[in-house]
Amino acid sequence: MPLLEIKNLQLDFVNSEGSARAVDRVSLTLDVGETVCLVGESGCGKSVTAQSIARLIPSPPANYISGEILVNGRDVLKMRSEELRSIRGGVVSYIFQEPGAALNPVFHIGAQIKESLKLHQPQKASDAEVIRLLKLVGIPAPEARLKNYPFEMSGGMQQRVMIAIALASEPKLLVADEPTTALDVTIQAQILDLLRDLKQRLGMAILLITHNLGIVGDIADRVAVMYAGQIVELAPARELLRRPLHPYTRALMASVPKLGGDATRLTTILGNVPRIGNFPAGCRFAPRCPMAREECAKALPELIEVEAQRWVRCPFWK
Repeated sequence: MPLLEIKNLQLDFVNSEGSARAVDRVSLTLDVGETVCLVGESGCGKSVTAQSIARLIPSPPANYISGEILVNGRDVLKMRSEELRSIRGGVVSYIFQEPGAALNPVFHIGAQIKESLKLHQPQKASDAEVIRLLKLVGIPAPEARLKNYPFEMSGGMQQRVMIAIALASEPKLLVADEPTTALDVTIQAQILDLLRDLKQRLGMAILLITHNLGIVGDIADRVAVMYAGQIVELAPARELLRRPLHPYTRALMASVPKLGGDATRLTTILGNVPRIGNFPAGCRFAPRCPMAREECAKALPELIEVEAQRWVRCPFWK
């Protein structure tokens, strides 16, 4: 049984202008000890999908239309508040974007880590455990860091503190939402190395949300590519990077700058991402797709298994 199984999730956002579909028929599984990267442009539904796993998006404004989100075989969408509290942090932990905004600026980092311990592992809520967690995430001289405020630490150190907070509850699934966005390239590599090492040592599964295809090959077992609220391709990481099948995935790969290439001529994807609530009737990538045919605009394609372990939402992928 998979640790996480999302089945045909449909989610709307309701505002003063009405209802708009943000996530549409998303299906995804994650096994124990596996790393899956969820990739796509900003606004495609990556973070909404990730936060839905522990139902962190309140309803309203979110409206979970249909589908299932099974964590250890239990449907999160049917859980009461008390059950959700046992899932949040206890089974699924999150690392959010921009640690400087996620950490409370007026509390010591030691106190913030200890707060997570008090909620999920109260028997371990001690300075000694906080120091152990800081050592685990590679912060030097952790005893001296207990009384540091977040602003006294670099962006990379703040992100390590966020990872320590997430690990305090000993989760089975770690959801890392753009954990390297605000960091320079060297620190990005350190954080990814840390996540890879922690997964091996602690036996966690990781769902990594990113728009950076450059980091996928270093950490992912499988990759799910999202576009306009739908998964359009799902495949083992090496296979997808070697031979992308969906036209959108191919366009994404082509737009990555290449070492030794002409830096003044970057490949772009023509057109714009459709707005939520204003999706085309047929294939959502069709208006920007160089392979589009007349029938692409008429019917929404299904996500089909075209090869072993390779799923594509395009009948003309060849």
